[in-house]
Amino acid sequence: MRLACIADDLTGATDLGVTLAREGFSVVQVNGVPGPDLTAPRADAVVVALKSRTNTPAQAVTWSLESLAWLRRAGAQRVYFKVCSTFDSTPRGNIGPVADALMEALDAPFAPVTPAYPRNARTVYRGNLFVGEVPLAESGMRNHPLTPMTDSNLVRVLSAQTKHAVGLVGVDAVETGVAAVRARIEALRKAGARYGIVDAIRDEHLVAAGEACADMALAVGGAGLAMGIARALAKGAKRTPGAALPKVGGGAAILSGSCSDATLAQVEAASAHYPALHLDPAQLDVDAALAWAKPKLGAGPVLFYTSAPASARAKGRADAIEQAFRGLARGLAAAGVRRFVVAGGETSGAVAEALGVRALAIGPEIAPGVPWTAALGGEPMLLALKSGNFGGPDFFTRAFEAQP
Repeated sequence: MRLACIADDLTGATDLGVTLAREGFSVVQVNGVPGPDLTAPRADAVVVALKSRTNTPAQAVTWSLESLAWLRRAGAQRVYFKVCSTFDSTPRGNIGPVADALMEALDAPFAPVTPAYPRNARTVYRGNLFVGEVPLAESGMRNHPLTPMTDSNLVRVLSAQTKHAVGLVGVDAVETGVAAVRARIEALRKAGARYGIVDAIRDEHLVAAGEACADMALAVGGAGLAMGIARALAKGAKRTPGAALPKVGGGAAILSGSCSDATLAQVEAASAHYPALHLDPAQLDVDAALAWAKPKLGAGPVLFYTSAPASARAKGRADAIEQAFRGLARGLAAAGVRRFVVAGGETSGAVAEALGVRALAIGPEIAPGVPWTAALGGEPMLLALKSGNFGGPDFFTRAFEAQP
């Protein structure tokens, strides 16, 4: 195992998995804390996908350490903690508490941290995160119902969550190259910092940072820094677009719980092509939704969504919405649906859990950071699990056009 990975949600895990596959790694994703009955697959990278981004810090730490123990029993030496490209968190965590716990368990003296991935329009400059051309705190993430991001400066954001000092590996170092990144990290360590936010405004900056950090026990970030680390570890390896996935027929469904601006545009576009049903969070009737869908399943994908602008979102309904999507997923699978496109990290976790999907093979990309995946074990099933912020307006229609 070249790289052991722990992701704080399902869509982040698939984003990471397809990124590593592009760099020539064989990748298997395991959903949820691996039980003692599960043998670690033979792969260059194993990604454990947790649902720990928005639960309590104590639970997030427990699940992450249990996953780490399983990965280490399988021979893991380098660990990558995958977080969202918009650094989704609150002043209490969960990024800082989990990173602190992993750092202590691994006896790691320092960890680089960055959600940057310019390929996916995520850049960090002077420690400030930008979503496209917009500072994080001015993007749609400012109004996220669970993890509102009101500060763009990641040094401040992470400092509020960790007991350790946080410094900056600035653009001057990453622009100069690997030796300069290593020198800056050493200077931060001598000054007492345990974390360094890494600037990156070009993918080449992540390649330099990845090579400088490839032998560190712990790194924290989005898929971009993992790309740089993987490229350093797999120099000369043949690159692949992902595993060959099985051909799967049957019904198809889109389940959208994300309220991101990107997903709202995707829902609007898809509603012009597919039968669409808005699920009112105040009146979630799964049986009625399934009754509406069943006559339509033979004609193509059907769309269910709770996605809504910030001004129209129901408060305090997150658990009920997830439970509704679990019920929909089980009911649709019983009706013959074998192809699922899911938008939103929390929604994706709920759907995969409801379907009993324990592990996934990572396939080809639909859009940057979003692959088709195939459930391993059991009946053949394809899933595309999308982070809310990823993909263009036509993502849902493109997904089925790009289906293996």
